[in-house]
Amino acid sequence: MRIEDEIKVMKFRDNWHKCTVNILFTASWLTRNLERRAAKVDITLQQFNALRILRGQLPKPTTNNLLGSRLINNTPDIPRLIDRIVSKGLVLRTQNKNDKRAVDLFITDRGLDLLQEIEDEMMLTDLLPGNLSDQEAEMLTRLLDKLRGSSV
Repeated sequence: MRIEDEIKVMKFRDNWHKCTVNILFTASWLTRNLERRAAKVDITLQQFNALRILRGQLPKPTTNNLLGSRLINNTPDIPRLIDRIVSKGLVLRTQNKNDKRAVDLFITDRGLDLLQEIEDEMMLTDLLPGNLSDQEAEMLTRLLDKLRGSSV
């Protein structure tokens, strides 16, 4: 559906205005979809993102700082996010052997199993291919990178 129809706007000031509103609307739409899917397995979108980062670091440990720097959305309270996924048995927290002030984080087998269970659904494999071709998805990715100032 066109953005004009989605938000009931007759006219935008210009194409830049329309583009900005469309990006914000679509980001919100994607986030709502992903939050609903994560909630089915009693995690948040932030927790899902953290678990994927931890899995990507295996077999090496991850620190709070590394995790915080790689999260897609800024999270001011990394310790609370970690506390929640530790309490669910998805992550193991141990004291760093070299720096007693630091902790090491490892995804557990339970966390790995949960990721495997929901990964396809969280990557929107049931939704995106029905709306975009592979070439369109690649083009959209390049355009979004370009928008953020990355070289294409």
